[in-house]
Amino acid sequence: MTVIRSNLLPVLLAGAAVLLVVHSLGRFIYTPLLPWLVEDGLLTLKQGADIASWNYLGYLGGALLAIRWHRLSQIRRCLPVGLALHVLTTLLQTQTQDADLLAVLRLLNGLSNGLVFVQAPALILEWLSRQGAAAASGLVYLGVGGGLLLSSAMVGLSADWLEGPARWWPAALLSLPLAGWGWYRLSRLDTPDHPSGSTPAASSSRLLDRHSLPLFCAYAGAGMGYILPMTFLPMLARLQLSADSPLVSGSWLVVALATLVAPWLWNRAGAHLGDKRALQLNYLVQLGGVLAALLLPGAPGILLCGLLVGGTFLGTVLLTQRLGRALQPHQGPRLSAALIALYSVAQLAAPWLTGQWLAQGGSLHSAFWLGAAALCWGFAWMLAVPARQPA
Repeated sequence: MTVIRSNLLPVLLAGAAVLLVVHSLGRFIYTPLLPWLVEDGLLTLKQGADIASWNYLGYLGGALLAIRWHRLSQIRRCLPVGLALHVLTTLLQTQTQDADLLAVLRLLNGLSNGLVFVQAPALILEWLSRQGAAAASGLVYLGVGGGLLLSSAMVGLSADWLEGPARWWPAALLSLPLAGWGWYRLSRLDTPDHPSGSTPAASSSRLLDRHSLPLFCAYAGAGMGYILPMTFLPMLARLQLSADSPLVSGSWLVVALATLVAPWLWNRAGAHLGDKRALQLNYLVQLGGVLAALLLPGAPGILLCGLLVGGTFLGTVLLTQRLGRALQPHQGPRLSAALIALYSVAQLAAPWLTGQWLAQGGSLHSAFWLGAAALCWGFAWMLAVPARQPA
């Protein structure tokens, strides 16, 4: 088990707060909100799927910008801008009832999310590496797990007294102080302009080679595999279960509770099994969650899907980032940005394909087969990933 030194804790908490704001209160709160926005008449299910795709497109754009601005000096300039844009767009979401305008705001919100989600953990990982504590880097993702639990509670508690665009207010009001404090603490980190062991020439070397390519291919499968349940599970519960089932309003709470322990669990699994073996196990467990929703329709499948996917997807992120840095330690932030960009392409494609499937008369339930196939693809590629940097 990772022991956290006292000087590391404020940094990890600041990183967790920033990720909570952009990823949990920005992206994933949309999942439990979507059934209510549809019920309020603000969106149709098809519009909801399309708006999710616009958000993921923005996330991709943010990750691509992070590839361009990957040096630590650039990260320190870009992070506060990304956080400010995120808070502003979240506030504006409380004021629009137009689906097209909401799509634009979700696009910009996703852009800021992608930029911050890459840059904040990359900055912290490089600082932790200088402290000899890189193994603690996965704990920063506890902010996402805690944020999912918080977002579930916020949506559930405000469901009866907020309506339409006003449902965004709890997230907007909480984002402002958390983003401000998180950046204040991270801005004080003592980091060099280049990562440990890096030079400008090294940072310009190829990201894709025969050692890193399998990891990129596997991560693309993970992005497409997890995003369907993480976007549509509460909607699927509402379609499949009776109105009095606790999972209609509680499926996202199940995901949040499972996600809360995931960073600690997979951080420890990577330490004991090695990041590659832990990641292979992660893919199999995640695949089991998607198959549960497909093969056990109703409450058992939704419950298992929430537990297994919620308990794995953050592990996929932290283990992949750490394994990627082990393969190319000279360009950690740039590699992290490239991996997230690829992840974004895959998770952008999945809701778009789901929207097309629904438009052709397909069911939301059957669309989950796309996620299962993607995770099978990811696991197959993981078999070819080196466990560490080749000699």
